Amino acid sequence: QVQLVESGGGLVQAGGSLRLSCAASGRAVSGDAMGWFRQAPGKEREFVAAISWSGAGTFYADFVKGRFTISRDNAKSTVYLQMNSLTPEDTAAYYCAATPDTIATIDPVRYDFWGQGTQVTVSS
Repeated sequence: QVQLVESGGGLVQAGGSLRLSCAASGRAVSGDAMGWFRQAPGKEREFVAAISWSGAGTFYADFVKGRFTISRDNAKSTVYLQMNSLTPEDTAAYYCAATPDTIATIDPVRYDFWGQGTQVTVSS
């Protein structure tokens, strides 16, 4: 079993930045690919970014390319999502997830473990 706990969400003005963290506990996740997803009120959960087990491979949704950066520190069992140039459209609950696949994937069905989420609110 893997427990994932997100942190770092909050209220920020448009154009601002936030850094989300996802701390994993339980079994080691150093061999797992990790991903970030988000869900806004009234909308379905959508893929944001994913990173391979080594950190060498990353994928991003088109709407965050150039603004968000996913990274990981396997020694700390933590995955990060640096979010810059935030807009009100980025307002959502952000979830991290782990998959035993070593290659990053955008498919939420491939992820076995999910965190509780952290709220990001961007004001205009």
